Amino acid sequence: MSKHYEILGQELKDIHRKRVLELATGSGSAINFLGSDNQYTGTDISPGLLGKAVKRFRTAGFKEAEFYVTSADDLPFNDNLFDIGLCILSLNFFSDVEDVTQEIRRVLVPGGVFICSVPVPERNRLQNTIRGTLYSEDELKGRFEENGFAFESMLHENGALLYFKAVLPQ
Repeated sequence: MSKHYEILGQELKDIHRKRVLELATGSGSAINFLGSDNQYTGTDISPGLLGKAVKRFRTAGFKEAEFYVTSADDLPFNDNLFDIGLCILSLNFFSDVEDVTQEIRRVLVPGGVFICSVPVPERNRLQNTIRGTLYSEDELKGRFEENGFAFESMLHENGALLYFKAVLPQ
């Protein structure tokens, strides 16, 4: 996990004072790579995990953090609200990635950036068991581009993980 946090920290080091939405917050690992000066909104379907995240974010000094028990395919937020979207190690667990992609597009501002890390089958060289639905890099690229994003793979190597950015036009 330290390499994973190092990669995300490098990618997010210049993200400050932004409105950040994280899908599938879990227990709050974003405190390991996101600056506490951001206005953070975390979502998850698990109230128990979100409870842990709340404690971790408060302890880490995130003053403007909010948390919502909600599904990623039906977000309770206004359009064009967030500058940055995050989904770390969870995209493969959503039942309808198309709906999730459309929701991300809806809630990000023009020029908004979605940053994701997700396992992909072509990088699973050790043939480890990975839960959830695996999409190839090409499938993810197609899905995001069909929804109006510019898709950019990040050149990080870390096991079966693909790191990518999907950017909305201005």
